[in-house]
Amino acid sequence: MPEDSCCRICCRGVYSCYWRHPSERKRKCSCSGLSVLTAVSLLTLFWMYVCLMAFNDREDVNWKAFSILKLWVNWFMVLIIISAVLTIYCTLLLVFALFQLALKEPLDLHCLHKFFLFLGVVFIALGIAGINQQWKEEWHTVLLSLQATAPFLQMGGVGALTLVSRLVFQGFHRSRGVASKILIMVAFAGASLAMFLSPLLIQSPCLVDVKRLPPKPALFGHRGAPMLAPENTMMSFRRSVGCNVTAFETDVQLSKDRVPYLMHDHNSHFLRRTTDVLQKFPGKDLNHSTNLTWEELQELNAGDWFLKTDPFRSVSQLSEQEKKTAGNQSVPSLLQLLDLAKTHNTSVIFDLKNDDNNDTYDTVQTILNSSIPHDKILWLPPRHREYVKKVAPGFKQVYNDVHEMNRDEADHLNVKYSALSTTEIRELRNRNVSVNLWVVNEPWLFSLMWCSGASSVTTNACSVLQDKNQPDWTMGPDTYRCIWITVDLGSLLIMFALFILKRKCSALESRELSFFLPPE
Repeated sequence: MPEDSCCRICCRGVYSCYWRHPSERKRKCSCSGLSVLTAVSLLTLFWMYVCLMAFNDREDVNWKAFSILKLWVNWFMVLIIISAVLTIYCTLLLVFALFQLALKEPLDLHCLHKFFLFLGVVFIALGIAGINQQWKEEWHTVLLSLQATAPFLQMGGVGALTLVSRLVFQGFHRSRGVASKILIMVAFAGASLAMFLSPLLIQSPCLVDVKRLPPKPALFGHRGAPMLAPENTMMSFRRSVGCNVTAFETDVQLSKDRVPYLMHDHNSHFLRRTTDVLQKFPGKDLNHSTNLTWEELQELNAGDWFLKTDPFRSVSQLSEQEKKTAGNQSVPSLLQLLDLAKTHNTSVIFDLKNDDNNDTYDTVQTILNSSIPHDKILWLPPRHREYVKKVAPGFKQVYNDVHEMNRDEADHLNVKYSALSTTEIRELRNRNVSVNLWVVNEPWLFSLMWCSGASSVTTNACSVLQDKNQPDWTMGPDTYRCIWITVDLGSLLIMFALFILKRKCSALESRELSFFLPPE
């Protein structure tokens, strides 16, 4: 009977909740349990990867939850925390299982662990179903992320296979049936071959020589700099000027007395999220932007919500004076933004939330009366475009559809970052089409769009992206090919050495066993 060391007791206790030696209780064979645990651990790692890659679009989740619950909370962060705890739990449990295996302890997973694993699978299944139902486009982001991570995931996979090969070879040599030996080796060889040759399928725009790297994309401030100040306020746009943005991106609505002002939320969500409208005008119909006059809009506080909800977990980085300024923001007019843009020679691009004929007319007249240079207006609203071209031919016409842009022989495109492939972006850039991609917040995604050749990106994180002087990584194709082959060959050599070592150990164990067994 092997002596119960502290390591054995701890591993056995954490994994199976048994603290006695296995000989003192009924031993069970639970190799199938190890397979299930491994599968669940891989599933949690996959889910955590999905969550991390979707972090760029976390505000979409928060906005969807707000539209249903009418409560602004960082729901995506709650999802991330639960997913991280689940992933760490399953991974640690798998590590203890491998220790159990190495110490030749029985793999008796406690029923409480099985229950938590079941809950984890249910949680992930609900998450995947939610994405399929409400957020299908996010799968495009996950696939896109592989262009940034696949080369490193492949190297990590090779390393993991190399480590696991020790256990595989141990099982192979201990197996007595020929069929089981063949099954083990065929399965492992197939997995290894797929992992070793997967770089043949890996395509990334960042696999490029530095000399051929496109210029860094320009930055458009999405509603200003919403990580540094309340969105769509003058403070936010002033802060974005400090980030060297080349354009202000915003949303325009019109008041009851036809004054264009800046506000993203509209219809049933109008003003509720980012102002104190419910406190200032209780009982008033707030389902449309034209239900309040400009004078009434000026009474609203458009900054206090930012300090209370801290949507980007950035309020702690503000000074006391900046917090005071943020808390006293009001709803700005389009004219105020145009004056700021004119002062700093910055372009303006916006969505017109209620794009009827009168809104277009009043908005265009406000712009013409502001005396801002016409080439600084990037006109995005698709309706009544012909009217805008007629009265303001100097505006740059920006399209959100490639076919419409080609039809009008235009050269400015504004689409979501996942709407175009790398090849399509490069083809458009070769035609001198300006391609702006929204909304790009995470450095890995910005780096990928940089390598792809995007002209500009709309971002919440201008303060972060302005400091990037190069993509997260670039690598020449020949360099990557050499690294790939070297890693694969190194892994093969280590696996071969482990196979020979395990074969010798198995033969030695067999001789020792035959020595102690009595002759028949």
